[in-house]
Amino acid sequence: MRAPLLVALAVASLAPHPLASPPVPAPVIVVYGAVRDSSTKAAIAGVAVQIKNGSSGVLTDAGGRYRLTLTNATAGQRITIIARRLGYQLVAREITLAPDSTRVDFALLPMSVQLEQVVVTAEGASSIRIRGSMSASVYGATAANGAIVVATPAAALERDPNFNTEEYDAHPDNEFVAVTASPRSTFSVDVDRASYSNVRRFITDGKLPPRGAVRIEELINYFPYDYAAPASTSGEPVAVTTDVAAAPWTPTHRVVRIGLQTARIETAQLPASNLVFLIDVSGSMWSPNKLPLVKSALRLLVAQLRQQDRVAIVVYAGSAGLVLPSTSGADKEKILDVIDRLEAGGSTAGGEGIRLAYDIAKSSFIRGGNNRVILATDGDFNVGVSSTSELVDLVAKRRAEGTALTVLGFGMGNLKDSRMEQLADKGDGNYAYIESLAEARKVLVQEMGGTLVTVAKDVKLQVEFNPTRVASYRLIGYEDRLLRTEDFVNDAKDAGDMGAGHSVTAIYEIIPASVRKDSADARGSVAPLRYQQPGRTTTAARTDELLTVSIRYKPPRDSGAASRLMEHTVRDELTPASTDFGFALAVAGYGMILRDSPHRGHFTYGDVEALARESLGADPDHYRASFVDLVRATSRLGVASR
Repeated sequence: MRAPLLVALAVASLAPHPLASPPVPAPVIVVYGAVRDSSTKAAIAGVAVQIKNGSSGVLTDAGGRYRLTLTNATAGQRITIIARRLGYQLVAREITLAPDSTRVDFALLPMSVQLEQVVVTAEGASSIRIRGSMSASVYGATAANGAIVVATPAAALERDPNFNTEEYDAHPDNEFVAVTASPRSTFSVDVDRASYSNVRRFITDGKLPPRGAVRIEELINYFPYDYAAPASTSGEPVAVTTDVAAAPWTPTHRVVRIGLQTARIETAQLPASNLVFLIDVSGSMWSPNKLPLVKSALRLLVAQLRQQDRVAIVVYAGSAGLVLPSTSGADKEKILDVIDRLEAGGSTAGGEGIRLAYDIAKSSFIRGGNNRVILATDGDFNVGVSSTSELVDLVAKRRAEGTALTVLGFGMGNLKDSRMEQLADKGDGNYAYIESLAEARKVLVQEMGGTLVTVAKDVKLQVEFNPTRVASYRLIGYEDRLLRTEDFVNDAKDAGDMGAGHSVTAIYEIIPASVRKDSADARGSVAPLRYQQPGRTTTAARTDELLTVSIRYKPPRDSGAASRLMEHTVRDELTPASTDFGFALAVAGYGMILRDSPHRGHFTYGDVEALARESLGADPDHYRASFVDLVRATSRLGVASR
């Protein structure tokens, strides 16, 4: 078993401070020590040690040791150090800092009873039900430091770290379809990118991701591409870019890239936001890559808020509670103070929390603004409304009120990926998986407009293929976003939304009509019909058009408006090679290998790495270079022969 890592809880700066003179090294004092069980004297790993009312903290290692590095501290200063771990009573020690370093050891007393339920308010516990003989003063000691905490059943305090209950939907790869049998392909756009960061988490941890965790369209869409934005004179919120190239994994085939791009909006120009942070503080969120990371991520978002924006915070565990009423974004200290005081514990009543969050959002509704619930969780709902279908129905009903749902997934071991993806889909929002502070910054700062502000609703894409040019086709990815042909013109059919600055990429692999139909290239062909023959082709079929891309969308502020149609034709010719297209194909090939797709041909991780290296382009944020490192790490795991 690995020793728990020491995790520093990062704090987002609220505003830059220009330097008037050369920087002077900040004074540093180290507080260190060990934490043991008061009864057995055994070292306790995973104890959170932090400064009272501070945001800096670490976890003890396998030997129970910790080390806190304090900047801007002074010798003689009195501070309070807190040690807490689920299953033990909290201990707080007031100390006087010595020069250079101070040793502080802790002995924690096991908590031998079960706390059944607590109702949470901003001031702490308003009511407590206790099973067993423990007095309320033990909980009072926990609440005395200002933490907002929900108790957990003792049976759930200790979990086997190797126990895994993560859930992923399994979707087989899209197969080739004969154009004569089905000339149109229809799907809902998908701006989610959670799969890439989740796959990266698995590979970084030295593990192979489950096949269901690899959604190729989300891997491709994780990266920014240099698509042209819609012209201001077009009146359209979306612009279309297309390319045609030979398929790198099967050179006799071709690939068509369809790129959608919405207009980018500066943060200062975004409409006012009415946000409700819905934070899972259940026992499953205790580990450092869950609630502590949630808190650090939300600090980054709070730093971007303006006076016209409003934030409320709802937490849920055994019960749900409002811990921060709707507050102006200008009052950052108040918002951050509540975030800093959140702690984990208890079972999970996710449905109850979602209801309360939507109620709060409705009471603070900003007409014409961005009204949104931001759910931060590992998705492990197990009390109250917990079935996926019930939660999806709940979210679908509430979206009609004009409040969207963004889902941020955290953690490992019990991540409910499939559930969170469905909730975001039905909530007219997006789903992101955050495994690091860098990813939080990407989602909540760099891509804030796309994450929070919708510019086109119910975006559907339909491609019609020219049967004289294309024998068969298959859509790479989007297996869970496919729609029926008739759904394209059905405005009652829900589809994906696009935010400000969002791009969406779809790649089709096609078998040209000129390719011989023997051997493997006959895939997708069908037996001739007994009672009818294919219809006659039109004049357009005898042109050089390869296919036509049709897009439908609705204006974001008018839920009753009819959808609008855009069309774009693609000629049957190879387009000049671009680094953007080459990189997208490298990512698609990587996803096919990870999924052990039968369509990957003889493509290897070496081929993926070579193509990605050739297609790095400018790469200002080093996302593409990091992908090359990820491919190399995946190759070392030896997963190609899975």
